[in-house]
Amino acid sequence: MERYENPAFTLFKYFTLGLATLIVLFPIYSVVVGAFKTREEFYSSGLSLPDNFLNFDNFVRVFEVGKLDIGFLNILTILAVAVCGNIVFGSMVAYAVGRFDFKLKGSIIGLFLIGQLIPTITTQVAIFSVVKSLMLYNKLAVAMVLYMGADVLQIIIYLQFVKSIPKDLDENAMIEGASLFRIYRSIIFPLLGPATATLVILKTIYIYNDFTVPFLFMQAEKLQVVSTAMASFVGPNAAQLNLISAAVLIIFIPTVAIFLLLQRYIFSGVTNGAVK
Repeated sequence: MERYENPAFTLFKYFTLGLATLIVLFPIYSVVVGAFKTREEFYSSGLSLPDNFLNFDNFVRVFEVGKLDIGFLNILTILAVAVCGNIVFGSMVAYAVGRFDFKLKGSIIGLFLIGQLIPTITTQVAIFSVVKSLMLYNKLAVAMVLYMGADVLQIIIYLQFVKSIPKDLDENAMIEGASLFRIYRSIIFPLLGPATATLVILKTIYIYNDFTVPFLFMQAEKLQVVSTAMASFVGPNAAQLNLISAAVLIIFIPTVAIFLLLQRYIFSGVTNGAVK
């Protein structure tokens, strides 16, 4: 039987959906059209389409003035080390917590949760003191260390997947003489593929877009990343919005590509074919 729907409700539903779509797409539209406009055209033409979509002067100036090439190189280096560290530490902690019973197990998880409740801005002085004592200030390694910590997000993501993996796999491996580390390396970690893909997406986007850590601890020009490179186009009296639009468009492309490449792994099964 077909369900009857009030035409007024149908009209309201599609109107709200269309309005929400416009609200979401409007910033993207303004960035795209602004990236191809000259400075004079940007301030005189408003949100109209640019006169020439083949005007790439803004993109050239972004790399020349903002040194985005250095920013991309630095952020890729940080991402490679930090995300790998997140994966290793997060999966190991989740494996230990999810598979073994030991004293203070609940307290350890509780401490991670409490740490997430403390506003980050209130801990910056303490973090800065630790960074200075470790002699990491104004070094690329400071971002790697700060991002690499096993926070509660990655632990929870991995822990849910670890708990869903049958313990029969561990017992069968132990009967065959496998050590605990061999079980983690050969059985547990390969089955955490969907969790790893989810973590890679979330951590990459967070680190890629973060402005606070590079701005506070990596103030040398040679250490700038893509987020701090955009500050080059903001002066004391005005901002070059056409160049900022071009920079945002360039920076936006990698995050979309990463999401499109990895999204199919997020909801895939974790133990399909594991137990025979």
